[in-house]
Amino acid sequence: MNTKKRILIVDDEPDFASIVQRNLEKEGFDVDVAYDGVQGLEKVKDNPPDAIVLDVMMPEKDGYAVCKELKSDEKYADIPILMLTAVASHVTSTRYSHYDGMSMQADDYLPKPASAEEITDSIKSLLDL
Repeated sequence: MNTKKRILIVDDEPDFASIVQRNLEKEGFDVDVAYDGVQGLEKVKDNPPDAIVLDVMMPEKDGYAVCKELKSDEKYADIPILMLTAVASHVTSTRYSHYDGMSMQADDYLPKPASAEEITDSIKSLLDL
C-alpha cells in the first residue's frame, strides 16, 4: 500500500477488537477503535476513516442505527461498512437479523465468529486492494 488506509473498528468486545486491530495493522492499515456506537459516530465525524468494521449488538447505539445514520449522510455514505454480528440466523426472538444488516446498506456482512483474516480480506476487497 502506498498510502496507509485508516480503518475504524466499532465493537464493544475489547479482546475481539484488539485481535482485529493487530491483524489489520500487520497488513499495513492504520486502525482506530471505538467501543460503542456513539463513540464510533463521533470518531467518524472527527476524522472519517477509509472503511469501518461495525458490530451489530452494542450498548448506547447499535450497529444498525450507526450504519443507517452514516449511509443517510452524504458526507459519510461512501465509507465502506463491514457489519459483524454474533446473532445466529435461526434466532427469531431478537430484533437483530442478517436481513436488517443488509437492508441498512452495509457494504459487506460477516457472522461472528469471523476470523481476523476474514475481516481483513473483506476490508481489502471493499477498498479494492
